[in-house]
Amino acid sequence: MNSYLRQGAVGALLLTVILTIAPIGLRAQEAANRRKLLDHVAPAYPALARSMGIEGVVRVDALVGPDGSVKAIDVKGGHPLLAQAAANAVRQWRWEPLAHESHELVQVKFTPE
Repeated sequence: MNSYLRQGAVGALLLTVILTIAPIGLRAQEAANRRKLLDHVAPAYPALARSMGIEGVVRVDALVGPDGSVKAIDVKGGHPLLAQAAANAVRQWRWEPLAHESHELVQVKFTPE
């Protein structure tokens, strides 16, 4: 019975190591595949967020088509009052053309002036 427990523990440890290393490789690959941003539009600061003094960063995953235009937006995080303004701005951004679609992860900062 002890050998079964040891084998299970070794298997669990190996799985943990594989799951820990895999994302590192994926992040490095994503960085190598990043497109050059050609044109970007600053987001409109929502009046309610400005009046409440809300600031921060909204993280957005933009699906960019081969022609460099944004096909879809997925907000990954940030204050809900800022998210829509960030998404609207990123929809207008343009990246360099490539032969394939790509996911571009961007951060949109909101700071009151």
